[in-house]
Amino acid sequence: MGESVTFSETDRPVVLLIDTHPDVHDRLAQLLRLEPFELCSATTAVEALATLARQPVDLVMSAARLPDMDGATLLAQIHHDYPHTVRLLLTGETDLTLIIKAINEGQIYRYLSKPWKDEELLLALRQSLAHQHSERERLRLEQLIRQQNEELKQLNASLEKRVVSRTSELQQTADMLDLAYEELKHSYATGTEVFSLLANLRLPRSKQTNRQIIELVRTWCVLHGLDDASSRDLTMAAALYNIGKLSWSDSMMVAPSDLLHSTDRARFREYATQSESLLMTLEPMKDAARLIRHHQERWDGSGFPDHLKGEAIPFGSRLLKLAVDFIELQRGLILERQMNSDEALLYIRKYAGRLYDPDMVEDFVQACAAFLSDVTLGDPTVRVLGTRELAEGMVLARNLNADNGMLLLNAGKVLNLPLVDKLIAFEAMEGAKYSVFIKEPEE
Repeated sequence: MGESVTFSETDRPVVLLIDTHPDVHDRLAQLLRLEPFELCSATTAVEALATLARQPVDLVMSAARLPDMDGATLLAQIHHDYPHTVRLLLTGETDLTLIIKAINEGQIYRYLSKPWKDEELLLALRQSLAHQHSERERLRLEQLIRQQNEELKQLNASLEKRVVSRTSELQQTADMLDLAYEELKHSYATGTEVFSLLANLRLPRSKQTNRQIIELVRTWCVLHGLDDASSRDLTMAAALYNIGKLSWSDSMMVAPSDLLHSTDRARFREYATQSESLLMTLEPMKDAARLIRHHQERWDGSGFPDHLKGEAIPFGSRLLKLAVDFIELQRGLILERQMNSDEALLYIRKYAGRLYDPDMVEDFVQACAAFLSDVTLGDPTVRVLGTRELAEGMVLARNLNADNGMLLLNAGKVLNLPLVDKLIAFEAMEGAKYSVFIKEPEE
């Protein structure tokens, strides 16, 4: 079945048949007597064009051969002058060239062969007029849409004037709310630092870490131009990274993490998630809590709690791990021996690509040099040598301590060969391996 469109009595489609044979007109009239179409007839091209000029015609069905013009040429002219009139070619010819011309130049909807089959012809007429009806409806809707869009533009123009004044009022309110929210977040940041100082009272002064970690993180943020929100989250994370340790015993709080065994080691691996859990209920702390959760992840994926690897670890967590380990190595909270700042940085360099983001380590060294006056590792004139690389006349850039903390040599000491030999012998006796910081002579 073809598409069905219902036409009213006052809106009956006009069909124009152009053919020189009266019997074709009679047969078509008989076929369409029950159809809701108005049939017009023409026997020549001139007569057909006159009819089109005189009244609207919805569909033209033309024979291929006419006395004054071939059907393809006539349909091409109708296409040019009356593009919205549907065009059909009715032909008993087998001239492919003529049919192609009708398709290409007349852009006919379809062509039918003589003699036709009544059902086929009726179906073609119905489909053609249904297509035309759909196309007219589309054009009508497009026009309606354009009209409505124009009306909307005019409405928007009037609304914009009212919106501008209202927006100004809302903007003032929003600015006040933003200011209040910024003050609230600043208060949270200040509050976390105060709370971290109270929490540190659980520890002896030599084991307290939070204040230095906070300031070191701030130094990094300033040097690298981090935005206020990121800097605030990092600062709050640095202040409360170890809040999950407060339930530990005093002895566990001060023990090096590498020396913890069994149950204590399992509790240590849970402290980052416990710290996060304590803070997640506070809306302004959620981003900082996420940084705390992942600050014990390792670059190679061997960390905890989620074994994140590489850049899957949040950037702030990677920075926080560098800062925490740098300070805790100096407090004896990771290894049994307390390192000085340069030794801690050598340790971090050694494990770049395993524990730490290798692309952040050297920038972190420079941040430490800007933060602490006793860091010499960032100085290009300072070299780190083993005892067997030392030579007479070299000058120590910083104090040299034994693994047990005993001071062996002061910074500024000029080495001689007997002194170097003693260092080598003492190192072998202790089973240690010293890193000696040497200052290059000025040129």
